[in-house]
Amino acid sequence: MTPDLLTFGEAMVSMRAAGPLATGAPLSMHVAGAESNVAVGVARLGHRAAWAGRVSTDEFGEYVLRQLRAEGIGVDGVTRDAERQTGLMFLEQRSADLTRVQYYRAGSAGSALGVDDLKAPLAAGARMLHLTGITPALSDTARAATGWAAEAAAAAGIPICLDVNYRARLWSRDAARAALTPLATYASTIIASADELDLVGEPDADESTVAAELLRRGVQTVLVKLGAEGARAYTADGVEEVGVVSVTAVDTVGAGDAFTAGYLSGWFDGLDLTGRLRRAATLGAFAVSTRGDCEGLPRRAELALLDGHEAGSVLR
Repeated sequence: MTPDLLTFGEAMVSMRAAGPLATGAPLSMHVAGAESNVAVGVARLGHRAAWAGRVSTDEFGEYVLRQLRAEGIGVDGVTRDAERQTGLMFLEQRSADLTRVQYYRAGSAGSALGVDDLKAPLAAGARMLHLTGITPALSDTARAATGWAAEAAAAAGIPICLDVNYRARLWSRDAARAALTPLATYASTIIASADELDLVGEPDADESTVAAELLRRGVQTVLVKLGAEGARAYTADGVEEVGVVSVTAVDTVGAGDAFTAGYLSGWFDGLDLTGRLRRAATLGAFAVSTRGDCEGLPRRAELALLDGHEAGSVLR
């Protein structure tokens, strides 16, 4: 059956510590990766999601696939790589307001992604292809694969959502702009934080200027994430804003991916722009109010769970 969402990238194993790593804080194991987070978010809301990429044959790779399958995500298009290891990331809660991340992903199975890994998954079709700016930063082959997938999806009439998702540790802003600006020409939806938007448009231009430029180039919706201030959407009909859902934030890692998952879920359900933005804000609230990249994302029956409840509420 054709999936609603197809996405690809690197899924890593995340080792989380509640205290400083240097003092031997206990670790818990999780799956991490922007694209797999989005897949989990839409799958939990009842949509069909498929994830593609390269996964090592080591124990960590087995763990990644087991976790994704448990979420109902299709992984038939995954390539197993016996020559490379799974990428790892370590997160330490250094203070109540600061989380520090260290990556061990150079030369990983995920970074070896190539065009051939994506041909079969893309040939199977999808209602939406979701890309991020992380995958093309991993390697030359991953960058070529991302470009090929965008072009092939556009030729097949598959809408494309591009989340800029800039990672300064992977590449410079100039390198990111050179790769992502061409990708943006294929996208129907572009998602970026306010400080990322110029990576798919004119350097140093203000937000509204870049958004107008993207709309002229054929993008249908430009979503700007504003953190605690909510989000802003630009379309041919004008500008619409949505505030955040008020919750106690305990972990902001994965909040942007949750926002994207909520927005795409609304799109799959045929909601109008206001409805899509509200669902995006709701999933973002679930993400920041629970620990982990995607562990706290809601099932469909829980979408209204945060409505009208005060802090510390207990549902009996």
